[in-house]
Amino acid sequence: MSAQPPTKATRSGLPPITTAVRQRLQAVFEHAQRSAEKAEFDYAHDRFTECLVDDPVNLIYLQHVLSNLAQKYGNNKKGAKFAALRLTTTRMSITKAVGKGQWRDAFQHACDALKTNPWDTGTLLAVADAYEQLGGDECQLYVLRWALDAAPKDATVNRRAAQALARLGQFDQAISCWRRVELAKPGDQEAAKAIHQLGVEQTIQKGGYEQKLLHGALADASKLEAAVRGHTPHDEDDAAAQPAKGDEEAAGRPADDRREQELLAAIEAEPASIENYVQLAELFTAGDRLRDAEKTLTRALAASGGGDLTVREQLEETHLRRAHQQVALAQRRAEKEKTDDAQQLARRMGTQANQAELEVYAARSAREPGNLLLQYELGLRCKRAGKYNQAIQAFQAARDDARHKAQVQLHLGESFQYIRQFKLALASYEAAIEASDTSQPDTKKLALYRAGVLAGELEERERAEKYLTELAGLDFGYRDVAAQLDKLAKLRDSE
Repeated sequence: MSAQPPTKATRSGLPPITTAVRQRLQAVFEHAQRSAEKAEFDYAHDRFTECLVDDPVNLIYLQHVLSNLAQKYGNNKKGAKFAALRLTTTRMSITKAVGKGQWRDAFQHACDALKTNPWDTGTLLAVADAYEQLGGDECQLYVLRWALDAAPKDATVNRRAAQALARLGQFDQAISCWRRVELAKPGDQEAAKAIHQLGVEQTIQKGGYEQKLLHGALADASKLEAAVRGHTPHDEDDAAAQPAKGDEEAAGRPADDRREQELLAAIEAEPASIENYVQLAELFTAGDRLRDAEKTLTRALAASGGGDLTVREQLEETHLRRAHQQVALAQRRAEKEKTDDAQQLARRMGTQANQAELEVYAARSAREPGNLLLQYELGLRCKRAGKYNQAIQAFQAARDDARHKAQVQLHLGESFQYIRQFKLALASYEAAIEASDTSQPDTKKLALYRAGVLAGELEERERAEKYLTELAGLDFGYRDVAAQLDKLAKLRDSE
């Protein structure tokens, strides 16, 4: 039984990875993690490199290559002394290997260069180019964000990041990068043109909307939200939601308007003062103007040079809140209209929201690789998106989280089962059973059911009967446990 190969979208130009190779890489990866925990950074780097060279589009491997080196250099953003003098030849080797499609050589050279300085933007941009050719979008964005963290005001880095983000439909972040290009190079025509064009595309596409949803018209934000709700702003329920003119003072709107104008004036006067942006974003959020809050926080992040972690996390939270709001709106529309188009929109919005969560948790877990809860949350989103290999690695990183140990093992087992690694799946289900306590009855029941059914399919009948019998003792009406036990009994009697 072999693992399912990754999709063509994530391994374009790369040979498939066999089950044996994948198992070997997993063993090497776990060994590298243990070495990194003991501060054996150089040895760990060589092992992480081995993994990445064989599976370069594996985001988890890439994250560990860079985070391990960051720890080695105390996150000094400089690497080794005089590193720049030794990198020019290696960068040329990367570019040459990429041009020939020699991916193993390209990533070996890249890891060799990064070992000297993991923040060298020239090397990082060369790696980003390689990922673009391979179709490794997640990895490309991760590398570009790492480069932005190293050189947040660099025009070349921001330009390349903006182009990649725009290609992938992440318009807010692309615009933010182009604005930093403008700050670094006032009057840059490409930046001005790109910002205008992205603003147009953002209106149509951000949040997963299709142009036909707007009947081919370029609409402003209020019309777009109304289209998702399934009615125009002049419908009765919208009219009812608007306070009467005489009620505006009681609702506090004039006061909010005045505060908004004060903060806008303060930002105009002191564009580098982050606090004014943050207060304005909080005002917008309180008024449920999440799109405006996102735009304001994006400007704040650009003004901070991209390095303000508090602003970045506020922007992430606002982005997630808005994505969830769009899901709720689309679901209400689907319930109201009961049409195939509305149902498809609701599903698409749910997928978009999960992808937004995945990107946020991937970024956060990369910033805090030792945070087991973040790894667990990342694993959940990867699993939900069907990215089972990445989910497995995230769940494995979260296995020591005492708060979710049983749930982690259960999700790990399901992920292994999706890629047809049945023995590993069964072992994880058994670990989930062992880790479950009386406060987690649902987790234990599902783990017993999964283990029993899978053991039966693997013709390990004693184990199957053991788990299904234990489940029946807890809840005889659980799913089809009675039928499963009858099936095992008939097989035993027929022998």
